[in-house]
Amino acid sequence: MGTLKQFKLPDVGEGLTEGEILQWLVAVGDTVTVNQPLCEVETAKAAVELPSPFAGTVTALLHEAGATVDVGTPIITIDVGGEAPDGDAAEPAAGLIGGAAPGGRTAVLVGYGPRTTEARRRPRRAVGTAAAATPGADHSPAADVPQRPPLLATAPDMTTKPVRHGGLEVGRQAEAHAASVDAAPSRAAEQGRRRPRPLAKPPVRKLAKDLGVDLTELTGSGAGGVITRADVEAAAAGPARVAATASVTELRPTPATTAGEQRIPVKGVRKHTAAAMVASAFTAPHVTEFLTVDVTRMVKLRSRIAARPEFADVKVSPLLFVAKALLLAAAKHPMVNSSWDEAAQEIVVHGQVNLGIAAATPRGLVVPNVKDAGRLSLAELAGALAQLTETARAGRTAPEDMTGGTITITNVGVFGVDTGTPILNPGESAILAFGAIREMPWVHKGKVRPRQVTQLALSFDHRIIDGELGSRFLADVGALLSDPGTALAF
Repeated sequence: MGTLKQFKLPDVGEGLTEGEILQWLVAVGDTVTVNQPLCEVETAKAAVELPSPFAGTVTALLHEAGATVDVGTPIITIDVGGEAPDGDAAEPAAGLIGGAAPGGRTAVLVGYGPRTTEARRRPRRAVGTAAAATPGADHSPAADVPQRPPLLATAPDMTTKPVRHGGLEVGRQAEAHAASVDAAPSRAAEQGRRRPRPLAKPPVRKLAKDLGVDLTELTGSGAGGVITRADVEAAAAGPARVAATASVTELRPTPATTAGEQRIPVKGVRKHTAAAMVASAFTAPHVTEFLTVDVTRMVKLRSRIAARPEFADVKVSPLLFVAKALLLAAAKHPMVNSSWDEAAQEIVVHGQVNLGIAAATPRGLVVPNVKDAGRLSLAELAGALAQLTETARAGRTAPEDMTGGTITITNVGVFGVDTGTPILNPGESAILAFGAIREMPWVHKGKVRPRQVTQLALSFDHRIIDGELGSRFLADVGALLSDPGTALAF
């Protein structure tokens, strides 16, 4: 046997303290190369594939799919070949995966600098650990890691789970939770060869996990054999569901429930969002103002804009005009684009607008943002918004797009809702809700006519924005949507 190396769960950004291993993409006996994905980890905002920092043969998977492990904990052992060195292997350089970082933390995933502060977390209950590594294993992480672009946003998922160990089913896909216990011996015998990974998008994988469906047993009906939501739902309704449910119950018992009752673990994106919203609601004094706007001219302008050649490949939606109106109004009222620094007791007025767009995804609500959106032309803004929402719904938003937001729009109109009282995104001082556009009777030029009407709702932090400023800002946004030509005066 050559030199054994262990790869530790890295902080993939945002001060992650723990993560859940959704699925293993390799098995014991597999040969892996540098940067080959090893496993998929559930974070508070998305799912991220962790690349291998070195090449070799997998000798042990130290945690099974579904286990929640701390950052810095070894998760896999790889035989990199060569003679075992005397003593511990050299630690990776600072800034590489598993390397030293300020504050005693493990370095973040490649593409991100080490955080300068140590994340704080609540005490955890003792949990079971995986089987000890093979005797003589080198517990040091990778030494030479080629740089790779950042993958996904993260935030801590504080769920605590017992971790089983041993050879049975370790290293299989996350769908191993849905396999029957009787099949465990045969799977152990198959660890030396890797089954092909089922073709399915992250939201579909999440749905399959929730419904207890083993993706490896399905044949995809989508293009190229991709497994679709319909495939998973059909499988969940079939006879295989009984065995799958029994397996999941054995792996993770749940309290007794009444007929029709369903229990959904609060973790990942939903847990992070819940904590953030509670903190925001009880920290920043919210004030919400409402404005009803005739947007008939904006709707007509939308048709003309969409016909222009520079907009041929992008979606020209009402949200695009709301975003542009907000950016123009924020440039006129810069205090709206600010945040409250509690530690320093200062108001931070931001030099650029990082425009957040609240997006509903299968994993829950996320708020990615367009950096320095005010510098973009209307066509560039349309492209940025389209890309932002597409990647968010696919669960593949990059970490840098999830942080640093300064003001947010939530488009409740797409659900047919008129408006609401949105809660501030933590660290921001304002959020604008954009309601559905409806044809309504409206007094126009002294006569009641059918017009396209919408409602806006602006929630703001009253420590920073007083009633006058909030009202002027909202009125300016409304004026720009009612008569887009007034943008020339801004």
